[in-house]
Amino acid sequence: MPKYVVEPMPAPISAEVVALLEQTETATVGHWRHWGFVDRRIQGVLRRRVAGTAVTLQIPGPDSTLLHHALGLLRPGDVLVVDRLGDDRHACWGGGVTVAAKAAGAKAGVVDGPCTDIEEIEASDFPMWCRGMAPITTRIYDLGGRLNVPVSIGGTVVMPGDAVLCDDSGVLILPPGEAEAEARTAIARQERGLGNQDKVAKGAKLGDLSGASAKVQAGLA
Repeated sequence: MPKYVVEPMPAPISAEVVALLEQTETATVGHWRHWGFVDRRIQGVLRRRVAGTAVTLQIPGPDSTLLHHALGLLRPGDVLVVDRLGDDRHACWGGGVTVAAKAAGAKAGVVDGPCTDIEEIEASDFPMWCRGMAPITTRIYDLGGRLNVPVSIGGTVVMPGDAVLCDDSGVLILPPGEAEAEARTAIARQERGLGNQDKVAKGAKLGDLSGASAKVQAGLA
């Protein structure tokens, strides 16, 4: 078994679908979908709604050799998602990695583990999701790793080429063939929700609009 596995870069998600996803709130999709959401403890350091193509990486605890190599392969529109194989001690992502990812045109980073150098991440204005901060960093130990293979991020399987949607509420992974339909459904629902909010502000009852009050009344009969 080779120390490193580097598979081809995945096909990018189309610009049209990315644009639709970036109008989509993860919490809207969470009204009907129960899978594809990473652990809620993976939260944004520098947050805004971004979407892109998953480039997947697995690296072991104290080592970031393959991460440094992968940064040279990233393309505009990619989101690098990093499976830390359960390590919660070593920060693989800091200021230098952020600068390199942004220079390559990556949209964001998602790490199932801690990061470091929050001030440098903020200064780079680069969207980043992780499990908080840690002061102990990875090093170039040459321990091996896997690039563009299936990985686990916050309990969710991510395939290379999946659509990644990140916002203030969390991170959602969608298979490419499902992303457009889910985005269009979410955008329509968001528009209806804004209309309902306007009605409630003008005096309508939320329970009447949602159907909840009718169910309660039926349950009282």
